Amino acid sequence: MAGESALDAERDAVLAAFTPVVDGIAATFGPVCEVVLHDYRRPEGSVIAVAGSVTGRTVGGAMSEIGMRVLARGDQADDELNYVTRTATGTLVKSSTIVLRDSTGAVFGALCVNLDVTAADRAAALLGALAGTPGAAVPADPPTTAFGDDIDTVVDAIVDAHPLRRDRNWAELDRARRLELFRDLDARGVFAVRRSVEQVAARLGISRASAYNYLSRARATTDTTSDSAGGHA
Repeated sequence: MAGESALDAERDAVLAAFTPVVDGIAATFGPVCEVVLHDYRRPEGSVIAVAGSVTGRTVGGAMSEIGMRVLARGDQADDELNYVTRTATGTLVKSSTIVLRDSTGAVFGALCVNLDVTAADRAAALLGALAGTPGAAVPADPPTTAFGDDIDTVVDAIVDAHPLRRDRNWAELDRARRLELFRDLDARGVFAVRRSVEQVAARLGISRASAYNYLSRARATTDTTSDSAGGHA
């Protein structure tokens, strides 16, 4: 208990040290920049500092789909740098997520930098067309990422956008695809959030017991696959 308290104090100190960095980075890049500091010990309200407004985050808001993916990877998570996504409203965002670790190497938070590159991408396309060298500054079809201050909204967006869910209802999925759906949602960190199993069940129109059963079976299948491949000791 004492050791955990000391680690929490250390994590609090690291987050306090990074708080002024948030304003400094945002001021350096100007109005197209948003910087968000996350405390992953509170997934439903992980945002503890924010400067700028690209994704509309506010202090006390939930982690994004990207943060949930980092949380799912736990201490094996790596920094994700210079990736491009699109918000639900169409804003093109170039981001970097830098994980924060304590002295034991455990991931407990992240510093995220989001740049609105929508105008830059249009300008690059226009200049390329004028110069006769068409090309885009970003991938042609960047994925849409769920950002939101409400964790329930983020979870719903992830479930609704999943390829197995988007064009079919639950009754149209066979057992293998149902397990695949739960396995993938788990890998994206959806079930690391409190009450998310119940929320996913409601979104899919199934009972809570069925959702827990599919999640358990999906995890068992994942563990078996990893063991056979030498992924686990």
